[in-house]
Amino acid sequence: MDTEYDYVIVGSGFGGSVSALRLSEKGYKVLVIEKGKWFKAKDFPKTNWNFRRWLWMPKLKFFGIMKLSIFRHIAIISGTGVGGGSLVYANTLPTPKTAFFNSGSWKDLEAWEHTLKPFYQEALKMLGAAQNPKLFDGDLGLQKVAEDLDIKENFEATRVAVFFGKPNITQKDPYFNGEGPDRSGCTFCGACMTGCRYNAKNTLDMNYLYLAQKNGAEIIAENEVIDVQSIHAKDGSEGYEVLTRSSTKWLNQNRKITTKGVIFSGGVLGTVKLLLKLKKKSLQLLSNKVGEDIRSNNETLISVSGLNKEKNYSRGVAIGSILNTDENSHLEICRYGEGSDAWKLAHLPYVTGSNVASRIFKTLVKLFKNPIDYFKIYFVNGWSKNTVVLLFMQTLDSTLKFKRNIFGHMYSTVSTGKAPTPFIPESIQLAKAYRKAINGVSTSFALATLAGIPSTAHILGGAVMGENIDTGVIDKHNKVFGYKNMFVIDGAMISSNPGVNPSLTITAIAEHAMDQIPAKTL
Repeated sequence: MDTEYDYVIVGSGFGGSVSALRLSEKGYKVLVIEKGKWFKAKDFPKTNWNFRRWLWMPKLKFFGIMKLSIFRHIAIISGTGVGGGSLVYANTLPTPKTAFFNSGSWKDLEAWEHTLKPFYQEALKMLGAAQNPKLFDGDLGLQKVAEDLDIKENFEATRVAVFFGKPNITQKDPYFNGEGPDRSGCTFCGACMTGCRYNAKNTLDMNYLYLAQKNGAEIIAENEVIDVQSIHAKDGSEGYEVLTRSSTKWLNQNRKITTKGVIFSGGVLGTVKLLLKLKKKSLQLLSNKVGEDIRSNNETLISVSGLNKEKNYSRGVAIGSILNTDENSHLEICRYGEGSDAWKLAHLPYVTGSNVASRIFKTLVKLFKNPIDYFKIYFVNGWSKNTVVLLFMQTLDSTLKFKRNIFGHMYSTVSTGKAPTPFIPESIQLAKAYRKAINGVSTSFALATLAGIPSTAHILGGAVMGENIDTGVIDKHNKVFGYKNMFVIDGAMISSNPGVNPSLTITAIAEHAMDQIPAKTL
């Protein structure tokens, strides 16, 4: 039968954006469906106190770029909007170490480190990767930690997706021979994670999606895919019918779209949730591995607020430096732009302990012993100006499993290894070292204190690669087992623990998957 599109891509993050460009270049008719809104530089909030533009909470009519999802074992920060996580991420583009390519369910499918090498290079080029040229107070604090720990050689500036031209000076596209949009240089305001208002951040709508649209790809925002059904043949060989509805309106009509192929690129929270739903009814041939092998990068987030008024920890790019603390771990400095102090509402003094009673007791003791210091953090000094968030990550592995309850909501269970924890000994020691280096006090998300739940911005897995349908959801080319012309290309495909910010890796694997698809023939 005739279909409206060759491919419908569900989500416009790193995997979906790569797919849109490469398929449109090969002559396919492509539609990208994005749950979030379109954002231009002027649309981003000046600070994160503007909840309506910062947070994604549709029931409250908040249609911003950041979503916070809380599960029993993990709290997850993710992105929404055309460009997906690139709108809210910290721009950092590291390559994982060798262990990543040789572990997990995908390890024997390909010599991945060698196979993906050219695709990593292409991803770096497309994302406009550049070395951060300036270190600021927060970075210098991390450098001091490296010196104190006698690992100075392990400290380095980050490689980031930022245009370091002349601040506030607009110039013609510097990346794609004039085919891309005009750009302006970074001002080092630190506000990357609330949305770049200066046209310097290389978000996906500045590269992959921009070029895809020039090739004829269509993008519809503020729409959510609620069903995918195969047409006639159970395996989708005769195409699919995709059902969407508005994600920003309470009263709306569903829309049906027909397509030869479908690519799921809604991130773990979008793709896995949808696949779990579809497996119950519309796509029953999906692997039983859907929802398994969920990884959190073994992360912790601990905030340290300096007490020196002369310092300004909000200056710089969102993550300007990194310290490789050992072969399995590293530490990064995260910052928010000056005035973005809303996170303090979710912070309590950082304490550790095996149960909630002991942690609450320790919290009260800290407040009693240091009332002036904490009063300054919460009521006097600007939180973002005086605070950095220490992002600690490990390649050491443990997995969760996401399931769907009778109400259609996802929930988490522990699958292998220990449950994620916000109290990793190495991160505790590093937080102490950083606190000493800048003369500060530490806080953390209240969920860590009250419930022992860690936070992550890098949830991965749930539709991993495998040799067959019994070991994975997709094959080594990202094709979904059991269905024709169906793919998963986003963080859900990541099949082992990278231990670093995963955006570059998602982009590289997406490039590899698209390279396997031939050009369209008439």
